[in-house]
Amino acid sequence: MLCGEILRHARRLPYCEPCLHKAEAMSAEHFCLRCRTPFLSDAPLDHQGVCRRCRSGLTGYDYAYSYGYYEGPLRKMIHHFKYAGVEVLAGPLGALMVQALPLDLQVDIIVPVPLHWRRRLWRGFDQCELLARPLESRLRVPVVRAIRKSRHTETQASSTPAQRRSNLTGAFVLAGKEFVEGKRVLLVDDVLTTGATVTTCSALLRRGGAKSVTVLTLARVDRRPAEGRVALTALPATGGAR
Repeated sequence: MLCGEILRHARRLPYCEPCLHKAEAMSAEHFCLRCRTPFLSDAPLDHQGVCRRCRSGLTGYDYAYSYGYYEGPLRKMIHHFKYAGVEVLAGPLGALMVQALPLDLQVDIIVPVPLHWRRRLWRGFDQCELLARPLESRLRVPVVRAIRKSRHTETQASSTPAQRRSNLTGAFVLAGKEFVEGKRVLLVDDVLTTGATVTTCSALLRRGGAKSVTVLTLARVDRRPAEGRVALTALPATGGAR
């Protein structure tokens, strides 16, 4: 499904072996220490390497990590997973997410960003919950459905940041404070675009008494101007393989 070549051997995944390794880890010239937003220069960062949005507390979470950029082979794999029903991609994609986490990260529970029941019924599975399963076995902490999506929202692919925030108002509810109170939470989503979804969910977890919230996504949109990017020779944004 990625390169168009004929598969010569029977396999569950509709990919040849080389294509499974085409999804590249994130890299850039400069990153915010907390949200890992890539920048072309260090001008937006303070002396501690933190961007203005994180300094102002607008994100709601403590740290955010992503494996790669939402482009190229990784974007195609995510689309096959979410929209073409290639559910078996959850394992390989979840394994990529494990690589994005710092080795010393300490969490108590893993909370996937939920789908509304209508979309889950249409898709046949909840992609974030499936992506969280490989993390559960590697981190040795449980996946907990601590958040429910109480209201169906339209897809936000073409929405502005303000529209995304408005669209998500009241869309998520906490299943119960007892699930998150005093816990260090790893919040899992598939793609970080504007950050509206994870910011909304992080604020909800904080109100429920979560001790800390770390966000992990498979991919994130690179908002740096394409013409301004240079060869990616800096250290990767990932925390190292587990």
